[in-house]
Amino acid sequence: MLTAGTYLKQPIFRGTERLDYLCDLLLNLGDKYQWQLQAWAVFPNHYHLVTFAGPEAAPLTTWIRHLHSVAAIQGNRWDQTPGRKVWFQYWETLLSFPSSYFARLRYVHANAVHHGIVSEPSLYRWCSAGWFLRRAPRSLYDRIMSMKSDRLKVEDDFDVKDEDVERSF
Repeated sequence: MLTAGTYLKQPIFRGTERLDYLCDLLLNLGDKYQWQLQAWAVFPNHYHLVTFAGPEAAPLTTWIRHLHSVAAIQGNRWDQTPGRKVWFQYWETLLSFPSSYFARLRYVHANAVHHGIVSEPSLYRWCSAGWFLRRAPRSLYDRIMSMKSDRLKVEDDFDVKDEDVERSF
C-alpha cells in the first residue's frame, strides 16, 4: 500500500479537472510502469494505492518519481507558481498477509467515506470502489467491504474539505 501527500497538505488537485488529471495520470503511469493497481483513491491533497508489481515492473520509486514530477509541473502551471514544492513524501507498506491485504483494499475503496465526502464508496468517482463494485463477483466485493479497517495504521490525517471536491458525482 502506498500513501502520498502534498506539501503542507495543500489541496493542489482540488476540483473536477484537477482530480480527473491526477487520477488519469496515476492510472496511465501505473500501466506504463507495469504496476497492477488493485485499489486507488485520489483527493485534492493526497492519494492511496494498493498495487503490486507486474513481472516486468519498473522500480516503484521510478514510477512514483515520474508521477510526482509530471503532476507537480502541471499543478504549478495551473496555479502559476513555478518551482513550488508540491509533494511532501510517500509512505509504503508491504502487505504480506491476506487479511492485511483485504483490510487495506477496503480502506482504500472506502476512503472517501472515511473523509466524509460520500456515504457510499462507489459514489466517489476518483477511486476504485465503483470499478470494483461493477467488475468483482458480488461475494468478493461483499467480503472485502466487510473487512475491518479501523485498526490499520495508515498515514491519513489529511483534512479534505467539501469545497475542494466538487459535487459532480
